[in-house]
Amino acid sequence: MIKKYTLLFASMFFFFGAFAQIENPVQWRYTVKKVSSKDYEIHMTANIQPGWHLYAQEAGDGPVATSFDFKRNPLVKTDGATKEVGKMIKEYDNNFNSVLKFYSTKVDFVQKVKLKSVVSTTFSGTVEYMVCNDHKCLPPKKVPFSVSIAGK
Repeated sequence: MIKKYTLLFASMFFFFGAFAQIENPVQWRYTVKKVSSKDYEIHMTANIQPGWHLYAQEAGDGPVATSFDFKRNPLVKTDGATKEVGKMIKEYDNNFNSVLKFYSTKVDFVQKVKLKSVVSTTFSGTVEYMVCNDHKCLPPKKVPFSVSIAGK
């Protein structure tokens, strides 16, 4: 009898666990835009689900700001800081006692890069970000990415 109940409870946990959803309110897309023979823009676009917001690179005091850690590649040199393109919201947040900067639907982070020679290579790294809604914040998340640069 105990074996039956143990099997029943184990089956229920497996069944319900299979339908549990991990919250992932941000979908990332990575693209490359050729500007000239050796100059490119890497676009790291965050599409944010309604009700959530993603913090800017200079977020304010409290939340983890969005940041990029680019993997060293001897064929590629970054050119300047990563720029943010989107509708930034600046708002005082009582939870953090700070004016925060964030995006609520979409933001495109653009990093200019230069190839040292006209060759094909990859540009990769990790994005770390944090998202919140009106009720909670999710823990910071690190996501690796890699894009191909067709230098020819």
